[in-house]
Amino acid sequence: MGFKHLVIVRFKEDTVVEQIMKGLEKLVSEVDLVKTFAWGEDLESPEMLTQGFTHAISMTFDKKQDYTAFQTHPNHVEFSASFSAAIEKIVVLCFSSVQVKPAIA
Repeated sequence: MGFKHLVIVRFKEDTVVEQIMKGLEKLVSEVDLVKTFAWGEDLESPEMLTQGFTHAISMTFDKKQDYTAFQTHPNHVEFSASFSAAIEKIVVLCFSSVQVKPAIA
């Protein structure tokens, strides 16, 4: 189960995305509250569906309290300043995840 933090962004045109993501990877490696971390760039979705968003970031925490502690962690607060400055558009969703087993064929 766990608590999910999903971020969908469009970075500003002059942003070096790899540099931002390396900073995020470093942050996640320094704060052991994050249980899973993944990010990627949209490759094939039609523009009408992406609404201009280009990247997705996903983190999983054991519980909501861990997410709250992560948000206020000094390393996260410091990273957030540079991350926020690079963003043109953002959507953030936080939710308790529900895991469903796929049907066995």
